[in-house]
Amino acid sequence: MKVFKFGGASVKDAAAVKNVANILQDYKTEQLVIVVSAMGKMTNALEKVVDAYYNKTGEAQALFEEVKQFHYGIMQGLFEPGDEAFDAVNDTFVEVEWVLEDEPAESYNYIYDQIVSIGEFISTRILADYLNRAGLPANWLDARDVILTNNSYREALVDWQMTEKNALKFVSPMLKKGFVVTQGFIGGTSENFTTTLGREGSDFTAAIFSYCLNAESMSVWKDVPGILTANPKLFKNVTKLDRLSYREAIEMTYYGAKVIHPKTIKPLQNKNIPLYVKSFVEPAGAGTLISGETDTHYPPIIVVESNQTLLHISTRNFSFVAEENLSRIFALLAKHHLKVNMMLNTAISFSVCLTDRPKRIEALVADLQEDFKITKDSELELITIRHYRPEILDKLKVGKLVLLEEYLRGTVQIVVKNVPEIERIASQ
Repeated sequence: MKVFKFGGASVKDAAAVKNVANILQDYKTEQLVIVVSAMGKMTNALEKVVDAYYNKTGEAQALFEEVKQFHYGIMQGLFEPGDEAFDAVNDTFVEVEWVLEDEPAESYNYIYDQIVSIGEFISTRILADYLNRAGLPANWLDARDVILTNNSYREALVDWQMTEKNALKFVSPMLKKGFVVTQGFIGGTSENFTTTLGREGSDFTAAIFSYCLNAESMSVWKDVPGILTANPKLFKNVTKLDRLSYREAIEMTYYGAKVIHPKTIKPLQNKNIPLYVKSFVEPAGAGTLISGETDTHYPPIIVVESNQTLLHISTRNFSFVAEENLSRIFALLAKHHLKVNMMLNTAISFSVCLTDRPKRIEALVADLQEDFKITKDSELELITIRHYRPEILDKLKVGKLVLLEEYLRGTVQIVVKNVPEIERIASQ
């Protein structure tokens, strides 16, 4: 049994859905659990619906209509008019429309999970129906029947014991009938409320199923040939990494590499399940293998995270930022659900680099200002180089103001701000 995960780009339109079906034709004799994300940029679109609904802007219905029309457009390229495939999708839309008709009465995070999650429900309904029409028997599975979580909406924690029990109960029998198609990113509580596992969490979902079902392997299908040494949209002459150890993959994802969700590796490593990163554009390619095999020789690997904010936190009375102060700071970071990307402590100050979440950071700063002085720098980049060489670091600093810099065992991180080059004004 294998687990495949297809992201939003792989099912972004009718042609893409057909391409996925073509890929799966080569695996029709396999037992597959297929985890699917929302189509295209639908998670972003549904987030706008949530914002409009919660903030009562009056735009929620119009924004949701755009979501509906996007999916109808894809379905029209896959099914005949009046096909029963439209019925299940329409039922899902109606559930959201009922919510939008009432005033918001729950927390933002709860509402977010109930509405944004429909992107995955719709994409899996469409794919499962199309696979069946393409001669590939596919069974639709509600991921909430398997993945049990707590009530931490938007960042739900998995009950591994119950989830493993559910997977064996629900999924194993379905695999005997054909492919199992289910949603990424989604879980459910004991009260039958929908939860999500964190943004871009579909990789993690696939790892959960892989772990619980003792999969032979897991494959993530991307629009790149495998894991690359840098983002090809930002750098030239990047190369594909044929193999990575679990350790190196965890380091890369921790530092912000977007190819794999950070929580994905641990469940696989615990049961030594190999992970393949493959291309849905060139499915015959070897991709990148992530496994327990160690390889001590890697080329420099560059990870760039934009949209960063740097907070400089210092005491008001010129005292040391010691254990008591650090405990207070980290408690507030946890309270506001902010992940530390980089930090540096001096005698009387503490600097921390965070992904810019304006509302969360604003609330954090408000709490911190009770005890500390705060200086904030925004619109920054965090650049991490694994296995760095000095000449590469020097090139990356050109045209940048370095606000923070740290070296650790072959890894260097710098927080930088773009600075225009100074040019002399020509004399008159």
